[in-house]
Amino acid sequence: MAEKRDYYEVLGVQKNASKDEIKDAYRKLAMQYHPDRNKAPEAEERFKEISEAYAVLSDDDKRQQYNTLGHAGFDQRYTREDIFRGADFDSIFRDMGFGDIFRQIFGGGFGGGFGGGFQEQVNRGQDLAYELEISLEEAARGTEREITVPRTEKCDVCGGSGAAPGTQARICPRCNGAGKVQQMRKSSFAMYVQVTPCPTCGGKGKLIDSPCRNCRGTGLVRRRRTITVKIPMGIDEGQQLRLRGEGETTPNGGEPGDLYVVIHVRPNPLFMREDDDLIHVLIISYPQAALGGEVTVPTLEGPATMKIQPGTQPGTTIRLRGKGMPHFRGYGKGDMLVRIGVAVPEKLTARQREILEQLSRELGDSAQPRSHRFRL
Repeated sequence: MAEKRDYYEVLGVQKNASKDEIKDAYRKLAMQYHPDRNKAPEAEERFKEISEAYAVLSDDDKRQQYNTLGHAGFDQRYTREDIFRGADFDSIFRDMGFGDIFRQIFGGGFGGGFGGGFQEQVNRGQDLAYELEISLEEAARGTEREITVPRTEKCDVCGGSGAAPGTQARICPRCNGAGKVQQMRKSSFAMYVQVTPCPTCGGKGKLIDSPCRNCRGTGLVRRRRTITVKIPMGIDEGQQLRLRGEGETTPNGGEPGDLYVVIHVRPNPLFMREDDDLIHVLIISYPQAALGGEVTVPTLEGPATMKIQPGTQPGTTIRLRGKGMPHFRGYGKGDMLVRIGVAVPEKLTARQREILEQLSRELGDSAQPRSHRFRL
């Protein structure tokens, strides 16, 4: 499989291009490579490429993740369907009949951006987002949490049909159940077919004469659903878990949306996370720093013994391998980096002062202030 080109390169725009500049660049290229106008063998593939680039760069969230992760990381998070879902192609090609071409090329089902804006409503429910806060310990070991999510579900009285029990919906006479109507439109150079939602049935393809009282004919009701979320080891702040089919339900038996659980990790008073490493600051006494010895430090797995070398300087970092966070969806762990600080007593007794003054005399020049030389 050929390596994908950078999306900005595909559209010929700079990385700081505005949304209007991205839209204008795509419009020009799409008109150039649209298969109805360009019969060259490579035109269709080029049209797919620029459409995919526009679908990502015109969406603020997808664009931010693409800028951060690049192609490799972005493609791991987004399927091809996810990339195109919600892309607004209608505002570019409205009244030009491009919707059918998109379905022929991409196979349909990519959301409201293809073919008049009603496809998403009929075929797929909306995605939901839920923000979940966990502790650093839970992020390290993995856990399960129950969350309560308000969402639309099928009405259990009418089974999602919207019709009162004992009755049924009838086929819309205007669109004959298709949910869409076609109109011929003529431009200066060609004749186009415009496909729009049926105005009589609102794109549903059916009419309900006796609506269900429980859902008022929508086929949907609002409920709070408790869902168990499995949180894998090593998850980090801001990462998302995708729960397929746990989003909003759509009428007419369409596919439900997904639920995205956004993870927030509470700050820990003992550890700071840096990728998969943990940083801990340990304050020791001057005698410990000078003489060395063993000290006990906290880790996520419990207390651990660590050796302090004689003459350890403030700011020294000691690495405890394998005491960090588990690699997310991988093997092994990061390290814990223990940064050493030295406690300086603020008050001294007469005896303590006498001892330190004697020590200072014994150390001689080595106890005197000196400038630190930077490496050039």
